[in-house]
Amino acid sequence: MDPRLRALNRFGLGARVGERQQIADPRAWLRAQTEAGTPLLEAPAGASPEAIGEAVRGLRIIVQGDQRDRQQARRRLAEIGAAEARAALTARAASDRPFVERLVAFWSNHLCVSIGGKILVAPLAGTYEREVIRPHVLGRFEDMVLASARHPAMLAYLDNFQSIGPSSQGAQLGRGRGARRGLNENYARELLELHTLGVDGGYTQQDVQELARLLTGWTIEGQGGADRRPAQAARGRGRAGAQARPPAANGPIRFLFRPALHEPGRKTVLGERYGDGVEEGVRAIRALCRHPSTATFMARKLVIHFVSDDPPAAAVDRVARAFRSSDGDLRVVAHALVELPEAWDDAGGKFRTPQDWLIAVLRAFGTRDVRPNVANLLRQLRQPLWSPPSPKGYGDTTSEWADPDSLLNRGELARSIARVIGRPRLDPRVLLEVVDVEDGNPLPGLLADGSIAVEERVALALAGPAFQWR
Repeated sequence: MDPRLRALNRFGLGARVGERQQIADPRAWLRAQTEAGTPLLEAPAGASPEAIGEAVRGLRIIVQGDQRDRQQARRRLAEIGAAEARAALTARAASDRPFVERLVAFWSNHLCVSIGGKILVAPLAGTYEREVIRPHVLGRFEDMVLASARHPAMLAYLDNFQSIGPSSQGAQLGRGRGARRGLNENYARELLELHTLGVDGGYTQQDVQELARLLTGWTIEGQGGADRRPAQAARGRGRAGAQARPPAANGPIRFLFRPALHEPGRKTVLGERYGDGVEEGVRAIRALCRHPSTATFMARKLVIHFVSDDPPAAAVDRVARAFRSSDGDLRVVAHALVELPEAWDDAGGKFRTPQDWLIAVLRAFGTRDVRPNVANLLRQLRQPLWSPPSPKGYGDTTSEWADPDSLLNRGELARSIARVIGRPRLDPRVLLEVVDVEDGNPLPGLLADGSIAVEERVALALAGPAFQWR
């Protein structure tokens, strides 16, 4: 095992030709990437906050407008989604800090939203990764979770923007008009089960319900139309209603706390008592992020991603200790991962997910600007960007991606890529610089065999076993 290739492929997103010769100390190279500041990404052209707000409000046209208006609204959603996806994938393919980009992808999948889950998420998924994950990927875990909880994409995806306290002013007024909206537990449940404590983290259904009550009134401003009704109902109705301001009919889409929709009274989550108001919800989320079960749950998930589908208990313990002792400092946790002996062991490997595989292919050929069709290629590979089938996110183990159909898709796509890249002047043997092959592996001989067309040799390398693992 070449530790430089392990750093580039296991911790990074795939080696480039000539890159490993530039690395003297693999661990130091990885640690240095985390010290270079926050990996922010500017909004792509056409995806400003104002443009996204317009696209969200245009969703009503898809339901209510005429055919021409509906087509225009759908086209606008597609344009924003394509621009965001291209920017995110280009960042992965072109980055000189691939370890940090892998961390962005990991946390984006952990605190996932899904375009396939809700149409309202479609124009918001890209900005969610830019505004929630990237600014906090080397910061505090609790700050990232709080940013996620208050982002319109998550509020819409897990329905918390529609959750109303059963005893709130908004619910009482709504019942008088025959409205049926009430408490929604979706986000509270996933916050406990998937984002922090884990399914075995020691919470109960009562904790889910109490947390859901605590997070009522956390909603979205700027949708227009439907989002104005609760504020109108609450206007002038006592102290809580007086605190609620009418939501903006235009401009960016953003978080808004509406006291008139918040469940009054005491709530108890994991034995801790909370009162009313948005700050009590913030306090509860911070407590969940600092819970010992969260450290263990997150450590296990990280070790599965960076070490093995069957995570060694000792490695999980070391990462969990780093998480707890640093109060969830994700830079410290990243350093702990780099120092795991198990991550550098010759035994075992991590099978590349479709996104990993395609980005590794692009990096192997020095791609710096991802073409618009790459996002469509991920759909062909059954792992489109920001579209996991459930709030659990995409799977991270061999059994979930190494089925015959998936491997056949990679093989067919490898042939298509090779026809574009595999020019006569390309020496296929350069691909040996980006994969770690043991003595006796037939790949070097195959790539040197001039009796086989260049594009066929390239395709065989990309679809072969060596390129499937990191």
